[in-house]
Amino acid sequence: MKSKSEELLKEALELPAIERAAIVDRLIISLDRTDDAIDKAWRKEIGARLRAYRSGAAGTLSAEDILAEYRAK
Repeated sequence: MKSKSEELLKEALELPAIERAAIVDRLIISLDRTDDAIDKAWRKEIGARLRAYRSGAAGTLSAEDILAEYRAK
């Protein structure tokens, strides 16, 4: 006996490509939900990093410097 997911997959594979793509898109969106606690923690972290940058406590590196360091390894 086939599982429900196996039956759904078999039916989905018979659909036109555009319909399969739409289903894939909706499934991915359903997996991409974020946790409010994680969002809140990231907003707090971003605020702290921005304050550190603006106060001069944190600096920046140019892309060229980062790539040069990477290539030197």
